[in-house]
Amino acid sequence: MKRILITAKHSYIGNAFASSTADKYTIEYISCRTEEWRKADFSKYDVIFHVAGIAHVDAKSDLESLYYKVNRDLTIELAKKSKAEGVKQFIFMSSMIVFGESSATNKSIVVKKNTKPNPNGFYGNSKLQAEQGITPLQDDNFKVVIVRPPMIYGKGTKGNFPKLAKLAKMIPIFPNIDNKRSMLYIENLCEFIRLMIDNEEHGIFHPQNKEYVNTADMVCKIGDVYGNKIVVTKLFNLVIKLMGKKVNAINKVFGTFLYEQVMSKYKEDYCINSFEESIKLTIEK
Repeated sequence: MKRILITAKHSYIGNAFASSTADKYTIEYISCRTEEWRKADFSKYDVIFHVAGIAHVDAKSDLESLYYKVNRDLTIELAKKSKAEGVKQFIFMSSMIVFGESSATNKSIVVKKNTKPNPNGFYGNSKLQAEQGITPLQDDNFKVVIVRPPMIYGKGTKGNFPKLAKLAKMIPIFPNIDNKRSMLYIENLCEFIRLMIDNEEHGIFHPQNKEYVNTADMVCKIGDVYGNKIVVTKLFNLVIKLMGKKVNAINKVFGTFLYEQVMSKYKEDYCINSFEESIKLTIEK
């Protein structure tokens, strides 16, 4: 049974993965909030699953230097320590945001195989620089896996999804904006990480659900689970379009941000839940 070390004790992704694979691996945690991790013996682990970092949803401009210290420098130092102490695989949770994000100046992003990363903020840049720092460590004895997921959602998640879910519980109408977004259900991500470990993979990966998500359709599906029938309308589209030219948050909800599906295909199916099933699993008690 492989031994996995997760680099955060309170990570949403880390805890979800540990819960879903408790019978498959021996899993332990370490905190990276202090320097104690430097004293830890990594040689007893087969895999380091690096999920520690400062989250995008909490981004504040006055903390820019801290983002680079945690998201970039810590990642590189952990990877170097892992390799030096004989760990076989290092899995780094990066982000789709290395390709930018929907904003007032760029409300539509379609990422293709030949699209080069182009972050438009220090969060995405800190992740990209971390990737660039650990990639050269890859060799036959040390596998480096970089995972760039789109928006992750599931029971207990943070970010835009729970905000939309709260709205869907009570609102009677919602704007009918034609957009598409790549998303990834947490249990699908956990299955993907399991495959990375079992298959001893290396490289850069872009997992996502099989279905693109339209925001209005998603809100309606959430409403259905709550027993709230929502009517979609285009009456507000012009107002939203005008607001989107000045307010980044509008385009984060209604903009198009997706991976071409071919980028996310893997030799084994990791999407163990459809989008509709995942909504029910996330919302229902």
